[in-house]
Amino acid sequence: MQRFATSHELRNQIKSVLTSCNIGETYVRMLDYTIELFETQGLGTDYYGYHNIDHELEVAYGVLLMGRHYLEKGEMTVRQVQYMFAAALLHDFDPQKTVDKPHESSVINYITLDKNLGTLVREADLDMEIIKILILRTTYPWKGPHKINASKDIAECFKRSTIRDSPGRQEEVMQMGWLLSVTDRIAGYAMGDFNRSVELAKINAHASAWHPSLIVCRSVAYFEDLLNSESDMLACVLKAFPKNMRKGFFETVQGFMALRQEEIKIQAKYVFENLKLVPVIENSVSRNDQKFIESLRAIYEELPRPLQFTKDRFAESIRDPRYILNTLHLNSPDGEIVGFAKGGALELYDLRPEVKDENRGLGNTVFLEPLSIKMGYWGMGGGSEMRHMFVMQAHAMKFKYLTSFALRDVIRKRKESQEDVEFVTLFDPERWDYYRINI
Repeated sequence: MQRFATSHELRNQIKSVLTSCNIGETYVRMLDYTIELFETQGLGTDYYGYHNIDHELEVAYGVLLMGRHYLEKGEMTVRQVQYMFAAALLHDFDPQKTVDKPHESSVINYITLDKNLGTLVREADLDMEIIKILILRTTYPWKGPHKINASKDIAECFKRSTIRDSPGRQEEVMQMGWLLSVTDRIAGYAMGDFNRSVELAKINAHASAWHPSLIVCRSVAYFEDLLNSESDMLACVLKAFPKNMRKGFFETVQGFMALRQEEIKIQAKYVFENLKLVPVIENSVSRNDQKFIESLRAIYEELPRPLQFTKDRFAESIRDPRYILNTLHLNSPDGEIVGFAKGGALELYDLRPEVKDENRGLGNTVFLEPLSIKMGYWGMGGGSEMRHMFVMQAHAMKFKYLTSFALRDVIRKRKESQEDVEFVTLFDPERWDYYRINI
């Protein structure tokens, strides 16, 4: 596969392809300035969102591979590749975003006001209005109100552009934007193995505030839309990629479809065969068994990284009697483990620095880590069963409050159902918030 270990490694490979396309030093400086912008605005590799610097560089690299292919065939000009590369570098840059998916209009506003970027664009003799149009064409989905609003902005950009009086050139730019849009949506999934693609899907789900039960079905719908609605343009992009990247993309599609089939089988058993999910309070014998610990770890690893609060001391926390633990089994207390709930006194955890919990140090609050449930078993009520059992265990241990993280919409629904719950700290863009309940 084409997966690169670091953004620096990918940056160097992008520079190499720029050279092979006879694209000059100004574009290398544009590349480095973009990396600097993302990193200084908190959107570097450490930002756990789909639209970080890694994504931006993957799309830029994918555009260059495609451009080089069509340059060699005489079907694209260097100028076209330069424009698409510049747009790819900047297409998601929205440092003030309140949700992970950038608003294209916000991106346009930011790059318009950045003087250093403006200087680089002028040095490259590019028309900023054409770059804006290419970025606006990456709007997804390209239908309904999204398309209507973006098309209005595109029309205004064309009026201000150097090709305002050339309908043929305008159509050419729109086709370039469509190529960029498809590359934007597949580059990351073509540059790694299936495990990496699942990780990307989890990142996207976490940053987009999706419930875990939706990850696979929405991923399948995403790929089916590409394959069915944009098959011709998808083929244009894929045939320009190296063979291993084409293979990686289709292995990803097949992998997600296989996961979806497995989910449907599980759901069918739940509905038609009366599959049961049984919560169990685990004893010290089980908690000290290495096979038991590893079975839980495998489920734990399916969580998005920001929700793995005891990753560095996972086994120790399972063995430690100060932590509350219950598990979710199939059909009987001795059945296969498909999930677990774990937590302990708030003082045992180092939470995000933004969390200022007034009860820390008072010994009256238990922290429930995000629930871990095996893929395919979300949405069947097992999570609620474990959460209620955990609250009972915490109450027996004389804790007064329980805190945890959950999706903002989930917390609001609990408040609406008269549950005694309050927001403590809200987090954007992921909308995975810290809350407290009185137990």
